[in-house]
Amino acid sequence: MTHRRHAPQDRLVSPGYCLILSANFLLYFGFYLLMPVLPFFLVERFGVAEGAVGAMLACYTVAALAVRPFSGYLLDTFARKPLYIVAFIVFTLIFGGYVITGTIIMFIALRIVHGLSFGTVTVAGNTIVIDITPSSRRGEAVGYYGLANNIAMSLGPMTGLFMHDHMTFNTIFLTAMACCLAGLICACFIRTPKKQPAARTALSLDRFILVKGIPLGIDLLLLSIPYGITTTYVAMYAKNIGITGGTGLFFTFMAAGLAISRLFSGKQVDRGHITGVIHAAFYPAILCFLSLFLCEKVAAHSVHAAGIMLYATALVLGASFGTMFPAFNTMFVNLGRHDQRGTATSTYLTSWDVGIGIGLVTGGLIGQASSFSNAYLMGAVLTSVSLIGFVFYVAPHFRRNRIE
Repeated sequence: MTHRRHAPQDRLVSPGYCLILSANFLLYFGFYLLMPVLPFFLVERFGVAEGAVGAMLACYTVAALAVRPFSGYLLDTFARKPLYIVAFIVFTLIFGGYVITGTIIMFIALRIVHGLSFGTVTVAGNTIVIDITPSSRRGEAVGYYGLANNIAMSLGPMTGLFMHDHMTFNTIFLTAMACCLAGLICACFIRTPKKQPAARTALSLDRFILVKGIPLGIDLLLLSIPYGITTTYVAMYAKNIGITGGTGLFFTFMAAGLAISRLFSGKQVDRGHITGVIHAAFYPAILCFLSLFLCEKVAAHSVHAAGIMLYATALVLGASFGTMFPAFNTMFVNLGRHDQRGTATSTYLTSWDVGIGIGLVTGGLIGQASSFSNAYLMGAVLTSVSLIGFVFYVAPHFRRNRIE
């Protein structure tokens, strides 16, 4: 069996690519450093009731979702790097704002601006990494780029919680700011290809949402709902069924699965197996949600066995989604023209985040009304529906409409 040799112009590792990987890791590390700490900040600094913490923090996500379609349009219309840098600067400075905030209203205002800048800088970064890497290795490039997020996700919350036990909130905020400042410096040195001026066309829906990507977006949304349920409520679920120690290991195993799968899934995408990679990953994902559903029944007989089952599921679930992420991202980009890369990336991230938000709400409602295990059973059903939609409509739609 012969392996395709990449031409010199297809070289993936370049100074620009290394810089954007570093910038992405440092940005997400600053983001994840604060994520588990902010609820404590609101309760301890302002005396906010625990029930109101979620609503106050949710304004960040809402703001990020609201700005993404517009950021995609701006990135396709104007030069991308200046928008990336400006959004990165705003995102970095807001960490300093938390140090001086003195009221709840000011905190909420800062969170909204932080969400707006995050929504813009993440779309810009995802678009630029596609611009600066060869199309023949796009899946691999996107996979490694996402791996930087996964490493930050595994290290950031753990570091933030450790700092909360030993340091002040201001020290944590300034540390996150320093990390993002280092990422901003990396971003400033990225060399991007000169972008041709966009043709002046009338505004249309396709300038804000990739219309050809809507079926793919709906399919991804169905898949992200159970993912959102898992990341939000798995620790609470584990505690309810008697697994009281080490639930943080679930995210460690999940991050490991995400990281390992990204090392090879992107290469398979670049070899033309883009729909096949996603199709194959659906089946272990469905089994994982069924496994989470069954954990409650196993725990009734043996908590130890349920714990092993939970961590094994985390590893496989991470590998499943880590396989799908680069492929889905590449599919969105391949459905759009070169002047729609920002819009394609925005549609991809928006679909994912809307599903995560729906999962956050529905998972809590199901858990309150019955049991979180039923939420995971629903997750298995939704993933199965997403699989059916992918095989019988989305994949054929992609093959008919792909541009690249």
